[in-house]
Amino acid sequence: MSTNSDIQTWSNGSLGSASVDASSLGEVVKMQLLRDAVRMYEANQRQGTVKTKTRAETSYTTRKPYKQKGTGNARRGDFNSPLLRGGGVIFGPRPRDYSYKMPRKALREALRSALLGKLRDGEVHGLDSAAFSKPSTKTAAAALAALGCDGSAAIVVPAENENLLLSFRNLPRVHVIPASDLNTHHVLWHRRVLLVDGAWDVLMNRLAGAANGAAEKEAVEA
Repeated sequence: MSTNSDIQTWSNGSLGSASVDASSLGEVVKMQLLRDAVRMYEANQRQGTVKTKTRAETSYTTRKPYKQKGTGNARRGDFNSPLLRGGGVIFGPRPRDYSYKMPRKALREALRSALLGKLRDGEVHGLDSAAFSKPSTKTAAAALAALGCDGSAAIVVPAENENLLLSFRNLPRVHVIPASDLNTHHVLWHRRVLLVDGAWDVLMNRLAGAANGAAEKEAVEA
């Protein structure tokens, strides 16, 4: 695979193209790793507050519903039985923490695979922030339409940008995300990824910096 990939860009109403260095993303999209990362991110978003009552927690009377013998019915102890309507629930959900963590190295590799897959599918675009000197939802919608972004889109910015945030926040399924916070779930949940100005360089420096830090640590320990 070539180390450079061409992406379509939008700048002040005109379309163009740019080349991005994808050499640090590898050559293989690791599907199982992507699945594992998405499962982790979605599990960490679960509130875990669902709860049902057991027969000990329902508030019906504890008197016997009918006499023990002679009716031909089952021997009911009280109305809290899980077999009766309104009674307790057997093995129902209880509050719990669903969150867990994956190794940071695995999460970085998953992000590389997610970006590589988007590049290969032609779903990564460039966006020039010069047209957003002031907030404008109309300009934001025009940029998305010109780039063919008719679905969800992640607007990746190199740093916090209030004008871009105000411009895109009212568009459905469009989110502005700093490059320092971008993760695998962001990339895969959105149909398109739009890189604003130097967002790609920030992402590559972030991934390369993590790798260099690990190499330096190994060298020191050796």
